[in-house]
Amino acid sequence: MAKCIKLSQGNDQHAALGTELTLQKYPLTLTYIWLKEFLMFRFLTAGESHGPGLTVIVEGIPAGLELTKEYLSRDMARRMQGHGRGGRMKIETDEPIIRSGIRHGQTMGSPISILIDNRDFANGNGPDGTPWQEAMSIGPSENPGAPITHLRPGHADTPGIVKYLQNDARNILERSSARESAARVAAGSIAKRFLEEFDIEVHGHVEAIGGIHAPPSDNIDWDAVETSVVRCADATASDRMVEAIDNARDAGDSLGGVVGVIATGLPIGLGSHIQWDRKLTTRLAGAVMSMNAVKGVEFGAGFSQADLPGSSVHDVIKPVSEWASDTEKAWHAPYRRNTNNSGGLEGGMTTGEPLVVRAAVKPIATIINGLPTVDLRDGKFVDRAHFERSDITFVPTCSVIAEAMVAIVLADAMLEKFGGDHISETKRNLHTYRSSYADTRS
Repeated sequence: MAKCIKLSQGNDQHAALGTELTLQKYPLTLTYIWLKEFLMFRFLTAGESHGPGLTVIVEGIPAGLELTKEYLSRDMARRMQGHGRGGRMKIETDEPIIRSGIRHGQTMGSPISILIDNRDFANGNGPDGTPWQEAMSIGPSENPGAPITHLRPGHADTPGIVKYLQNDARNILERSSARESAARVAAGSIAKRFLEEFDIEVHGHVEAIGGIHAPPSDNIDWDAVETSVVRCADATASDRMVEAIDNARDAGDSLGGVVGVIATGLPIGLGSHIQWDRKLTTRLAGAVMSMNAVKGVEFGAGFSQADLPGSSVHDVIKPVSEWASDTEKAWHAPYRRNTNNSGGLEGGMTTGEPLVVRAAVKPIATIINGLPTVDLRDGKFVDRAHFERSDITFVPTCSVIAEAMVAIVLADAMLEKFGGDHISETKRNLHTYRSSYADTRS
């Protein structure tokens, strides 16, 4: 998508992505570029794992939304929990420091900026004993610490050092670290708070860790998820997952798993079938795949549908008589289905059924008993890759991050569809939309 649109005097042309576009010839294209770039929910993060801290800037939230530091803190704390987390979580507090965009407990429509300090930077030492304040100093340091040259298979180390012409993998791993996800969760928490105004709920949970799967359920007990140390609603599966994590720790290994996100209360028709990049499936898949260690995404019945005939897959639409008894209320969620194999999406648009997204999370690449690798300095074989303090599994935390990323995409889709500079305007536009499709009934 274009990052700039420049008017050239005298020839009435615009340049976007290096291509000269005549405004008269491509008015809709330029309008789309403008809208995509400037009128929706977006966020930007900055910071390194062991640097001074993280920053996130969120733009697009309408004015008038009640939002407090306490609300954000609850989600930040959820990200830090989970059996299998490493020692870092005993150090950090992940307190969100709101620096702009909120006055007297309400958003102003301006960008919201949040800082998250890294306590380890101020108080801790690196794996070779070098203080992080020296190893990650912004300016030149007389004690920068030993360079990391034993490349880790499965991590960003190897492609990163080649792409950015580095001789120390720390310059790659500090940014590619999952520590960055704290900033994402802060942005996602703002998105969730926005969605709550429209009775839209987004919840993440764990479906599997280390090959142990919770039994499928259409009615997840979210209180049970929040009290489980692995964020799994099924108590038996939860206990077995804990045991598997402990065994992996004893073996010096790591575990992956599957996380799920369910969103309810969505209006029908978010997203679009018109262009590939406007499909909500495209945007959701990209957002979830952007998370560290995620290697696969599915919606609803997902990959299992490939083995079934169409008659067993597609969600049959119920007769109006079965869902429209309460006419006014029912038309908030029309055309209900007997099943939800599609995961609440058809043609890149929401169906009104619950949105169901799953992500396959690979085991963490930083392993206590590191895999064989090569030394960056000479390319020679070494028997063990670099190891720093790490989690045994990241899966419970991934469920919180996935929840945040899905919420961000949904907030973006709601603003795309309904707009509004003030939250009351967005609500009014949604009400008008629902009234309009209720009026189409025969």
